[in-house]
Amino acid sequence: MQTEAVLEHHSGSQSSSRMGFKSWQYSDLMEKVDGYLMKYTNLVTGWQYRYFVLNNEAGLLEYFVNEQSRNQKPRGSLPLAGAVISPSDEDSHTFTVNAISGEQYKLRATDAKERQHWVSRLQICAQHHTEAMGKVRITTNPPLETHSLSMASQGSGSSPGSQHRINQNTNAMLGLSQLQMGSSLYSSRKSLLPDHLLEAREMMSQAHSQHRDLIQSIEGLPSSQGPSPLDQDLLLLKATSLATMNCLSDCLHILQLQQVARQKVPFGGPAIEWLEPKLPNILKNGGTLPSITKADGKTEGTVLEPLEMDSCDIAGEQEEIDTTQEVEDSSSAEEEDLGAVEEERSVILHLLSQLKLGMDLTRVVLPTFILEKRSLLEMYADFMSHPDLFVAITDGTSPVDRMVRFVEYYLTSFHEGRKGAIAKKPYNPIIGETFHCSWSVPKATTSPTGFPKEETSLTSDCYNVRFVAEQVSHHPPVSGFYAECPERQMCVNTHVWTKSKFMGMSIGVSMIGEGNLHLLEHGEEYTFSLPSAYARSILTVPWVELGGKVNVNCAKTGYSAVITFQTKPFYGGKLHRVIAEVKHNPTNTVVCRVQGEWNGTLEFIYTSGETRVIDVTTLPVTRKRVRPNELQGAYESRRLWQHVTESLKERDMDKATEHKRFLEERQRKEERHRAEAETPWRTKYFESYGEGWVYYQPLWKTTAHSSSPVPSQHNP
Repeated sequence: MQTEAVLEHHSGSQSSSRMGFKSWQYSDLMEKVDGYLMKYTNLVTGWQYRYFVLNNEAGLLEYFVNEQSRNQKPRGSLPLAGAVISPSDEDSHTFTVNAISGEQYKLRATDAKERQHWVSRLQICAQHHTEAMGKVRITTNPPLETHSLSMASQGSGSSPGSQHRINQNTNAMLGLSQLQMGSSLYSSRKSLLPDHLLEAREMMSQAHSQHRDLIQSIEGLPSSQGPSPLDQDLLLLKATSLATMNCLSDCLHILQLQQVARQKVPFGGPAIEWLEPKLPNILKNGGTLPSITKADGKTEGTVLEPLEMDSCDIAGEQEEIDTTQEVEDSSSAEEEDLGAVEEERSVILHLLSQLKLGMDLTRVVLPTFILEKRSLLEMYADFMSHPDLFVAITDGTSPVDRMVRFVEYYLTSFHEGRKGAIAKKPYNPIIGETFHCSWSVPKATTSPTGFPKEETSLTSDCYNVRFVAEQVSHHPPVSGFYAECPERQMCVNTHVWTKSKFMGMSIGVSMIGEGNLHLLEHGEEYTFSLPSAYARSILTVPWVELGGKVNVNCAKTGYSAVITFQTKPFYGGKLHRVIAEVKHNPTNTVVCRVQGEWNGTLEFIYTSGETRVIDVTTLPVTRKRVRPNELQGAYESRRLWQHVTESLKERDMDKATEHKRFLEERQRKEERHRAEAETPWRTKYFESYGEGWVYYQPLWKTTAHSSSPVPSQHNP
């Protein structure tokens, strides 16, 4: 009824509304908005009071530690152009600000009235800067002329009898009647684009106009009678309308990209190359890889191993690892299933229709064809594919040298951890699942990136780096992994909670957790966090982007590093950018800066003027050593998922889905069994410590040279 009243007010007061809209200026609504809000940080820190300022001119939401520090550089800021501001349904005080880059602020006001005030002002600012951004786009790539379908033009609306009911206004606003118009209306423009895209652009332009009119109608409501512009339902209507328009615009743009790729004919100027990464040639040419399917659509039964039935006891037992059985990994380093996403678009569209913006995807079953052929635990191991750089960290002759070496190792690890440019999803590990491997690192005199290394008198020709990972929790999904090199007296312990959410045309994955690197020879401990990952363009060819700020700290030496993975702006900018800064905290002195791409070239710039360039694509990759599947334990990753992996290699998605469902259902069955028996889950290799997870026999416990305390783990 409130929505109907808004639409009736819009059509029933045309002349007054038109005059009001004509004189409406953004400057009239540039109200100064600032004050304290609670900001959600993470599970450990929780909610914190921060002082927020709405910068209307710049279109930024900025925040500071407190009001006294507002004259300093903001602690953080979020661009509002294209942002979606949504009241939360969990209570009457919370709301979220979702930037177009995927970054999100979750905020809480003191009461419902204050929340409504913030949401309204933020939405007005976001609308203005979104429209300004659109005007820039129109200047670059002018839209076709549109036929106005504004509700204000449908009759004079001067009498109550001319007012439309809500369903009639909704049809008019969406322009459904235009779908029945003859093609002759667009005959003069057929030479520009195919009819379906031409009509889509016409409809989008009209929909944008109606969206703008709707927003102005709500803002123009008198506060003295009827629903207020700050009414909760109307605020939600505005947010939903804006989110819908953003998604529709993205979809239309994807269609335009595909049309240009097929015809290779530009339409109206240099508009769209910057929105997508470079695609493989096979996709640029419209080709797809062959898919093997059965003629009758049925799958043949596969005999599952007897040990994969009810095996709660097996899941909780440690595997017997014989390192002499390990062989160099011979599996493919690239994911080659480039055509699957294009072939299964209808499945993706159906899935998207069931999701809501911001929805947690932890419990959502995603289609099998988007899986890559490895477990998440193995993916963590693949981040260690440059073990020579890992071992070289402790070779640093000074604290600053060791911090820079750690930053170098950290930045070069992500390229090899991702298999190819296509964003695919690793298997969700089953609780109790483990992965074991190792690397042999030659004792060279220099590292691949030019750092000098210490000479050693040890007789062995190689250092051995061992790795173990375990899925220690199912809800929430938490993984622990640990790597060590006993000869170099160094180890790293990390726990990660992966939390994914739906963001419209992309999926965001937050890597919540913390890692601790111990250099026992120097008595140093380095704490670090992990960036978020985004799967972009999920309707076409998904690609991976990293984003967020990572902090590295060494309390003993006072050195720290801030690493920022930059997501690509909507307009302009480059893909996969990363910047870093190494600082000595006691003196607040920056000793080294890094810039470049995490999957390309990185430039290290020292305060002395020296520069050093690393091309991560040319770094030698050390293949991990893994025991063959038949020698692995029942819950080791490769043996556990072997039937799914084989089916994916054969491109038999039905059979892969069948095996995947079997493993997931067995996990649910075992979970129900433990709940009924009131039996807690027993981990194998990791122990709960505080709010984190620590390997049960870490090097700092087993070596006599350890001088480090038990690490402070956070964020399970």
